[in-house]
Amino acid sequence: MRHLRALCAIADTGSVHKAARQLGMSQPSLTTQLRRIEQAVGGQLFSRERTGSSPTPLGSFVLCRARPIVAEMSALVTEARAAAASRPGGEYLRIGSTGSPAVPGWLRRLRARLPEADTTFHMDPSAHTLLRMVVANQLDAAFVHEVEGSPLRIPDGLRLHVLVEREPQFVALSATHPAAGRSVLSLTELAHERWMVDPTADGEWTGLRRVFAEAGISPRVVHGDNLAAADLVAAGEVVAPCQPTSPARAGWVVRPLLGDPLAVRLLLATREGTPGAKPVIEPEALVADLESAYREVAWASDAYRHWFQRHDDVKSLPFTVVA
Repeated sequence: MRHLRALCAIADTGSVHKAARQLGMSQPSLTTQLRRIEQAVGGQLFSRERTGSSPTPLGSFVLCRARPIVAEMSALVTEARAAAASRPGGEYLRIGSTGSPAVPGWLRRLRARLPEADTTFHMDPSAHTLLRMVVANQLDAAFVHEVEGSPLRIPDGLRLHVLVEREPQFVALSATHPAAGRSVLSLTELAHERWMVDPTADGEWTGLRRVFAEAGISPRVVHGDNLAAADLVAAGEVVAPCQPTSPARAGWVVRPLLGDPLAVRLLLATREGTPGAKPVIEPEALVADLESAYREVAWASDAYRHWFQRHDDVKSLPFTVVA
């Protein structure tokens, strides 16, 4: 099943790199696994091109057989978990997120609220992947971000709760950068820097490219994940967009951008209620705990707290909940 899921992930994402992120493994490990699968079946399953990976005729044949098997296994696991949850002591809560400093505090609050439940967490840089998992009953809720100017495709069957309507995105740069001592930075003074962007984060590159175009600049762009960005930012090799709640790290600083040109909307997605079915936890309780966790990290961030102090029109965090 592990091999079949890997093949489906590569086909669905169109990239070994994206599939590895989705599966929670490194790209070299997945490449090695794919090579072993191809050796076992006796032929190449994907053609590698500059734009990604696409199934060969043999790959399409294998995928036609693999997908029903994977779907049946997923259904079996889902039904088994539902059966377990229906028994006393068998409750579980499955949470997903694109990543946020608020997540640890959120999980801590949920575990305190539901001490008998088995609370699990799944992280994926792709908001679209997480939303599909909620619809497919693989997750009970997903905390995701929607990049301004690059709206998410919201599947049917979801209820959206808006945590923050417009969260400004800041920039992380080396503590030794000449502009590190300034409280607010403009895009134009960072126009000659190398910007690191995660291509697997839905809408991030599209949103950043739009903002660059509006500012009339064309900086150099490096693609990489957030783990790589942290070390490269501290080394002064790149700058990177970051969340305003990002905690302090050795060797780098976080600064807001003049005019807040980059922003995201923070959303919590749950499934629409099923008549007669009682959820492990009501969506309103999920939102309340997430709000509390977000406030905690927001006020712990010097850069974000100072940003609020400079914005007289923002008296408190703009939390709202909509059906």
